[in-house]
Amino acid sequence: MRKGNFKIKLIIGAGIVLFSLFKYYSNTEVNEFTGKKQHISMTTGEEVAIGLQSAPQMAQQHGGLYPDQNYQKLVDQVGQKLVNNSVASQTDYRYDFHLLRDPETINAFALPGGQIFITYALFAKLKNEDQLAGVLGHEIAHVVGRHSAERMAKQGLTQGLLSGVAVGFDPSTAQGAAALANIMNLSYGREDELESDELGVKFMIDANYNPVELIAVMEILKAAAGPNRNSERMSTHPDPENRIEKIKEAIEKYRK
Repeated sequence: MRKGNFKIKLIIGAGIVLFSLFKYYSNTEVNEFTGKKQHISMTTGEEVAIGLQSAPQMAQQHGGLYPDQNYQKLVDQVGQKLVNNSVASQTDYRYDFHLLRDPETINAFALPGGQIFITYALFAKLKNEDQLAGVLGHEIAHVVGRHSAERMAKQGLTQGLLSGVAVGFDPSTAQGAAALANIMNLSYGREDELESDELGVKFMIDANYNPVELIAVMEILKAAAGPNRNSERMSTHPDPENRIEKIKEAIEKYRK
């Protein structure tokens, strides 16, 4: 009887795994702006809706919006200049730029569909408009690259695989699968960051900003992380030194 139950569980688990793989790989398309083949299970309209719905909550988590409208106006101007002079203007996304009140967290991030944020803690460390363009260009690139939508699809795949393994196999196997899934997701995160650095350089050049200033931004982020930052192997972000080398290569590539 126990052997029969094991077989049933194994069949069910295998079915969940196969369905998850089919669902992931059947949703394949080529990003017309990056040329990258991606597995994405939502439309651009759904991305926009998710971003608009999530934006107020994200702002609240960082103390709301920064009250100085002059600073906000600068963020808007630089962001829209980058959009208007790049392929971002050809997408169906709605780009909105938000300066957050948070004076402690040095960060910038993008939600699906074009909602882009920069904290005052990072904004205050930038020395010029070109550095601000470097930060915003990188985040615009995440949107154009559809990285959030791609990551959601990958998370759906890994969750399905883990569920199938948990049903059909013993707990130790499920733990091993979870560890492998975590490593895979970290690797994908690093690839997204490097692609956004390269696209960000192109967007800066297209909008007549100095892309070398993106290297200065990397130095700011490196200093903010301090000596105790996670190794690249255990982080979703590549090591700053590796990013700087890739940025230099992108500058050479797009300045020709």
